[in-house]
Amino acid sequence: MKYLTKIEKTPQLDAEQIQRLRPVTEKFSYRSNEYYNKLINWEDPDDPIRRIIIPDERELDMHGRLDASSEANYTLAPGLQHKYQFTALLLVSEVCGGYCRFCFRKRIFMEEGEEISRDLTEGLDYIRSHRELNNVLLTGGDPLVLATEKLDAILAELRKIDHVRIVRIGTKMPAFNPFRILDDPKLLEMFERHGSDDRKLYVMTHFNHPRELTPEARRAVTLLMKTGAVLANQTPLLRGINDDPAVLGELFNELSYIGVPPYYLFQCRPTLGNRMFSIPIEEGFEIFEKARMLCSGTGKRARFVMSHVTGKIEMVGRTEDLVYFRYHRAANFDEKARFMVFRSNPRAYWFDDYEEILAGYSIENPYRCFGPD
Repeated sequence: MKYLTKIEKTPQLDAEQIQRLRPVTEKFSYRSNEYYNKLINWEDPDDPIRRIIIPDERELDMHGRLDASSEANYTLAPGLQHKYQFTALLLVSEVCGGYCRFCFRKRIFMEEGEEISRDLTEGLDYIRSHRELNNVLLTGGDPLVLATEKLDAILAELRKIDHVRIVRIGTKMPAFNPFRILDDPKLLEMFERHGSDDRKLYVMTHFNHPRELTPEARRAVTLLMKTGAVLANQTPLLRGINDDPAVLGELFNELSYIGVPPYYLFQCRPTLGNRMFSIPIEEGFEIFEKARMLCSGTGKRARFVMSHVTGKIEMVGRTEDLVYFRYHRAANFDEKARFMVFRSNPRAYWFDDYEEILAGYSIENPYRCFGPD
């Protein structure tokens, strides 16, 4: 598979377009491949697949922060984050099959990004010494960019740790390059070998739009499931990509048809350069609920959440005047499952934009990345 890392090497773009986009790629890295670019309708400037992967001048709107969820606060060893009681993250790769323009970790693809550790010794030692950790998420970057032998070695070390019962692999490779799975029988053998009846491997896929579910992608998903791996999908809600309830509902349904239950629908994080993709929270909740109404029970299992510095906050309902949240996961154990009520703010893009507190919750030093102009 030929990867494209320079905007000048994208043959579908003319010289004038390349000239306009060069300042964007100087700020935020570009990476795609021939397979994924063929999914784009190049005659449509608003094509949703194009918006996912091709740079846009609006990314130079400098609202937001590079580390919008303050992941640095929870980095306790090189390449390791421990935010929630039972879960550790290992950032094992600084490369993806393609760079989503809305990526919340785009900082690691920039020169100043130093969060990925090629030596995971300290991170693995941390996991061994914290017996409360029953699951580990391999992320990055995309773990499936690693050579199969490298990923195999990481999984082998984790499988030696008795208290780690689940290993999750976060990947968009089934969407970006399904041939990584289709053409590597050793990868599939590795998945099968490291899964067992009581210690499953999970693959968290990242399909954002129904058109990514090509015949090749569906076949890759099927092969992964045949190894015994458990699959689920997560996606952010994205302006111009999946913010139409019919499109989002189709994505949920098509995923359920192939056995990949929708897991999380994320509020787009207020990351630097992401404003063009962001949707006010309450509008997003309406889109989410309308999409779910187009699905059977198997397609409507997603939760609408924000990955806030304080935890994973789920929006659970609203009335004309009020909105209701709960901590689905909380960094502070005492906040777990806490229910919160706020006055409606249709212009809120992030949890910190809700100021009038009705349930005793206070936010210290709130920052508004995408608030009103």
